[in-house]
Amino acid sequence: MIYRFRIILDTHEDVFRDLEIEATATLEDFHNAITQSFGFDGQEMASFYTTNELWEEDEEISLFDVSDEPGSVRIMGETYLEDVVDKEKTRLLYVYDFLNMWTFMVELADIAETETGQIYPNLMYSHGEIPEEAPEKEFIAEEVEDDDFEEEFDLDPEDYDNLDFDENWN
Repeated sequence: MIYRFRIILDTHEDVFRDLEIEATATLEDFHNAITQSFGFDGQEMASFYTTNELWEEDEEISLFDVSDEPGSVRIMGETYLEDVVDKEKTRLLYVYDFLNMWTFMVELADIAETETGQIYPNLMYSHGEIPEEAPEKEFIAEEVEDDDFEEEFDLDPEDYDNLDFDENWN
């Protein structure tokens, strides 16, 4: 079986690649195909993340095991595409170069039969140019009003003497 993916750079401009790769390929093979299709040299650390339909990260599958406990993290070279992606689980996040955080949304678009004579992985379509620098991420936290915080914990910042802590704890 052949998996056909659309890999989209998380940026305002449309930058994506359509790749097809064998379902039995490893995530490391897929990583190499992605880096080549976007023009990266492939020498930086990278990880795939399984996700839900809302693109929320779940399990990390790393290029190398850099965990404190060897064997506690799945690695790309030992993980096959067909084990993490199927008709129901179609989305992955891919992060390349953790210093610059190139972030890609990877989605399974189709499952097809192998074409005789075709070499895989195969770059089917390329759209847009990758920018000089990785797009900045906007991490937006939920805003909390000071009044809400004070009411929730029944605090009065003007009543310093009745706050429950020892200022000389050290």
